[in-house]
Amino acid sequence: MSDVLIALGNILEERKNASADSSYVASLYGKGLNKILEKVGEEATEVIIAAKDAEQAQSKADVIYETADLWFHTLVMLAHLNIKPEEILQELARRFSISGLDEKASRTGNK
Repeated sequence: MSDVLIALGNILEERKNASADSSYVASLYGKGLNKILEKVGEEATEVIIAAKDAEQAQSKADVIYETADLWFHTLVMLAHLNIKPEEILQELARRFSISGLDEKASRTGNK
């Protein structure tokens, strides 16, 4: 599955050199980080709403769809900041050997 994230990361990297009118991603890059962050926030809100609705509707389809949008726009943000998906995957892999409580405690005061 990480292959999908890496492949998408490569495509997003290529779009940095495209003209803003040639693709949606290139247009986001052209509008800058604030617009990209606005999209991430918008998609995060849509995920929250879909998750709240899913419990009552007993359907996961909207949660899956909206989460894909959130992940996509998060990857655009990362690419804009020159962070590759592999770096996030490496951080997640590093956390496998650490208790979630210990990892959270290690961050206290670091932010």
